Amino acid sequence: MVLLVALSLLVVIVLAGCACVWWASNGGPRWVRAVAVVTLAAGELVRADAKRKTRRSQDSSAADG
Repeated sequence: MVLLVALSLLVVIVLAGCACVWWASNGGPRWVRAVAVVTLAAGELVRADAKRKTRRSQDSSAADG
């Protein structure tokens, strides 16, 4: 039950961040632009981490080769 609540909260936060990015691109207030910057930065961190993990798994599978 706690996991479901945590995942639901995460989805709500992600959707709110996406809404702020959209609103900021259409000229929203300053606080929306700040939230949009944080959202985009978090997305870049997640993307970089995923690339790093993919590279590691490819390196280890090539070594097993």
